[in-house]
Amino acid sequence: MQNPLRLDNQVALVTGAASGIGKASALALARAGASVVINHLDFEQDAAAKLVDAIKAEGGNAVAIAADVSDENHVMAMFEKAVAKFGTVHILVNNAGIQRDSNFADMTVEQWKKVIDVNLTGQFLCAKAAIREFIRRGIQENVSRALGKIICMSSVHQVIPWAGHANYAASKGGITLMMETIAQEFAGRKVRINSIAPGAIRTPINHEVWENEKSYKDLLTLIPYGRIGEPEDIANTVVWLASDFSDYINGTTIVVDGGMVLYPGFRGNG
Repeated sequence: MQNPLRLDNQVALVTGAASGIGKASALALARAGASVVINHLDFEQDAAAKLVDAIKAEGGNAVAIAADVSDENHVMAMFEKAVAKFGTVHILVNNAGIQRDSNFADMTVEQWKKVIDVNLTGQFLCAKAAIREFIRRGIQENVSRALGKIICMSSVHQVIPWAGHANYAASKGGITLMMETIAQEFAGRKVRINSIAPGAIRTPINHEVWENEKSYKDLLTLIPYGRIGEPEDIANTVVWLASDFSDYINGTTIVVDGGMVLYPGFRGNG
């Protein structure tokens, strides 16, 4: 009997996979046996190619496809290329995301829309394309118990307000209810849709914090477990949610944050 944590004969598409959480997730999925589609932006072509080479060097299978997830035509073309290369897609990791920080009174419509377009609309477009592909393909016996799996990358800021980041927090809050709603809608078709809400993770998007000694020390006061998260912490959760080990998990957000949402400021009785 196949190890239910293995993803052999499955295809995973990871958006925003050229660096950070997406890169770690692509590597982990490949090591679990999946063929991996590495989505990236045009300027990340070299990084994506190096990731493909790294996966192949370990005996895995991968391809890099450039696409802007906020553009429906790009998303449709990306899925068409993925299906042409590997035959189908079984797993979508909806990971691509950006920040455009500003205090609220000065935030421009462009800053607001760009973050919503990539972080929320991008997940909508990719999830829609993935579900259509799952239904087109149908259940494959001895591959996965589910018709397909979608893992949406949210954030602890779907719960924790974040001054100066209203666009980002709004996008992550939107991901939560979108994920829960489509999980409810497609559970009967055996599509599993869940989210991961990372806390502070050591990625390029927040390098200013963890590369500065004082900022890093201040950050650790917000994390009861006493360390910053690593991309691999999220990637391990991605693999588990993509596997048959989590087959009865649907419409749920798993918070991976070292306890950041536990209101650590109240450890001393408030």
